[in-house]
Amino acid sequence: MKRKIELLAPARDYEAAVAAIEAGADALYMGGARFGARVAAGNSSEDIARVVRHAHRFGVKVYCTLNTLLFDRELEAAEQQARELISLGVDALIVQDMAFRRMNLPVELHASTQTNNVDPEGVKFLSECGFSRVILERGLSIEEIRAIRRSTDAELECFVHGAICVGSSGRCFLSRSMALDRSGNRGACSQPCRLSYDLLNERGEKIIAGKHLLSVRDMNLTERLGELIDAGICSFKIEGRLKDTTYIRNVVAWYRAALDRELARRPYLERSSVGLSEPDFEPDPAKSFTRGFSEYMYSGRVTDVASFDTPKAVGEHVGRIVRCDRRSFTLDRDHTLAAGDGICFGGSGTNVNRVEGRRVEPNRMAGIEPGMELFRNFDLHFTRRLERSRMRRRIPITIRAEFTSESLRLVATDCRGVEAAVTWSEELAEAQNPERMAQTLRQQLAKSGDTIFSVGEVTISGVPRFLPASLLAELRRRLLAALEQEGEQCPLDHDIRPENLAARFPRRELTAEENVTNHLSETFYRDHGVEQIARGLDLEASTLGQRVMRSPYCIRREIGQCLKRNPSLKGELYLEHGTFRYRLSFDCRRCEMSLIHEN
Repeated sequence: MKRKIELLAPARDYEAAVAAIEAGADALYMGGARFGARVAAGNSSEDIARVVRHAHRFGVKVYCTLNTLLFDRELEAAEQQARELISLGVDALIVQDMAFRRMNLPVELHASTQTNNVDPEGVKFLSECGFSRVILERGLSIEEIRAIRRSTDAELECFVHGAICVGSSGRCFLSRSMALDRSGNRGACSQPCRLSYDLLNERGEKIIAGKHLLSVRDMNLTERLGELIDAGICSFKIEGRLKDTTYIRNVVAWYRAALDRELARRPYLERSSVGLSEPDFEPDPAKSFTRGFSEYMYSGRVTDVASFDTPKAVGEHVGRIVRCDRRSFTLDRDHTLAAGDGICFGGSGTNVNRVEGRRVEPNRMAGIEPGMELFRNFDLHFTRRLERSRMRRRIPITIRAEFTSESLRLVATDCRGVEAAVTWSEELAEAQNPERMAQTLRQQLAKSGDTIFSVGEVTISGVPRFLPASLLAELRRRLLAALEQEGEQCPLDHDIRPENLAARFPRRELTAEENVTNHLSETFYRDHGVEQIARGLDLEASTLGQRVMRSPYCIRREIGQCLKRNPSLKGELYLEHGTFRYRLSFDCRRCEMSLIHEN
């Protein structure tokens, strides 16, 4: 069997799910009513059931996120939610808390990136104890991914596009340090990494003031898809469960085309779903929300991954401003800006009112100066094309018409080999012109109307009989409806693994930041060889004195003051935002930065 490759798209709601499917997603991930890491992206059971029905028509899988930490008082409700989702037909649950592993759930379990999947030993353990898929941390390099692949037989999923959590997933308490009811591990992250901070030395002097020092640019691994496939990744994940349908439609269509190009070079691989999507627009991820793109740590610990000036959408580069007057500015090159577009410059932004050649009149000139680089963060015409898109996903099929002297049998077969047939056994008159009748049959049977099918070859066997147009249309409608029903029954592959109690956790001790917050999770780890388990930090009343973030991103490295390179900036460093103060700690052996909550 060919190895299956999956493009995994986010779905905030039913409308976003449909947009992702139409644009070419092979699988979706979305939240249930509770216990998802994006509380603003929850969905009712009715909507999830609708998504599952629509997705399964194309062999598209639906994964539901139950990826928050659980407290003891929530275990019963969490299990009830999980079993309800399973009854709706979801294909897997994405979980962080090991309590779900103890609930004997009859479904695939995927280990969320929140389980901090950063090394071969940890991923191997998760696969051995019953997780069929492990979702990798966003800060891994390609070499680290290859090492993990060698350690496990579980499916590996990685993010390839969208926002990056600068803190290591599942080990970030920065949001909770500022507001105890806004824990990222509990689905309520306030995104404090996007705030502005002052960088101070140990004498209290400001080194950098009022910059977004923890805000990193968005991920775009378009050019790395082939390497990731060859490294053993099977699922390519787009971030964005809070994004709107225009973002989903554009970005999914972009990655569908890019992934298909890589699959075409590898005949031993195939898509994990069926149906072809033909966008009626030219996809371009730079025209949807982006803070600017980077490959983050894909090639190792690198610089130029942060966006100090703004955490907001920057968009596509347009040009450099060379002249300004009271009402307008002039760019150094030709461009496609138009009235209604949004533009960004030096951390600020405005809208375009009028364009004449290279001269642009914005809504306001405040802050615009010669020498600035200009970006477009909203393309009005492109957005309208996305909103009006009539892109449809179609499953290729063939139809065969079999005539005898007494009947007509129509057989439709889709690209998976799924087949359906209808028969007309009542007497049919001879056709006065069999060749013309055959031509009419081919033309009429090639029409698929408002269905999910695209008819390719139509073949005819036997001598064509005369069929009234109305009868032919009715038989065609019944045939396609029967084929769709058969396709919905086509089973999807699932890998439901029991927990293996013989699997050993790679360490004997769990610290507070590894966040064991209920008795089921604690029992799970003890049964797998852990002897000492600290009380999870999300259970504590305060994070003062605790590490609240660890990250492969390093401010020292980003500003050219890496401790390995004899920096001029010596001593302790601190970040401050309002009354909140964090000491920076640097582990040069692991090339990792941490934030310690001091005030």
